[in-house]
Amino acid sequence: MSGTATHYLPTGTVYGTLLNFRAEVEALAPQMTQPPYKAPPKAPVLYVKTANTWSPHGSAIALPASVPEVEIGASIGMVIGAEGDIEGFVLMNDLSIPHASFFRPPVKFKCVDGFLGIGPALRDAQDVADPANFRLEVRINGALKQSVDFSQLVRPAQQLLADVGEFMTLAHGDVLLLGCDAGRPLARAGDRIEISSPGFEPLINTLVQETAA
Repeated sequence: MSGTATHYLPTGTVYGTLLNFRAEVEALAPQMTQPPYKAPPKAPVLYVKTANTWSPHGSAIALPASVPEVEIGASIGMVIGAEGDIEGFVLMNDLSIPHASFFRPPVKFKCVDGFLGIGPALRDAQDVADPANFRLEVRINGALKQSVDFSQLVRPAQQLLADVGEFMTLAHGDVLLLGCDAGRPLARAGDRIEISSPGFEPLINTLVQETAA
């Protein structure tokens, strides 16, 4: 028995967050002063990772033939509890087709089938003293490609949750990603992606080329 059935999968909606790392904001700052917005956003910028994107830990993620490479979006998701608090944290790989725009709805770039790797288990929020201490490492085929420091968030975990709560209600089981830092590595079919962080079970997925129907 593989035990795959015990892997965590969300029971609610998964929301991604843009522009929540300082380096990401700095990299996109010139675009923010251009139309249509002409100013940086004042509220959190969210998008949905629809259920068709969810890929459990250990599964293969198929890349469409038209997509030669994808951006790895190493992140940590906050799983919402029954009282609107944080129940736990989970590693996530928010894959995306590379694109330059931050303000158009990114559905066609981010909601491709399988484009969200989901860590195998929740880390209980009570075991986390401060989410700002989270550190992630991204490895492709064993080689370290990115380190992510969550002390560099624009909105720390509790502030992000509160600011999102100003305009929408998150339900028990929903997941809110803390964001993805700049410098996201690119990966191709055949690559093995491992996202690890102290205190978490690693998240591993392998990219494969989509087979013709």
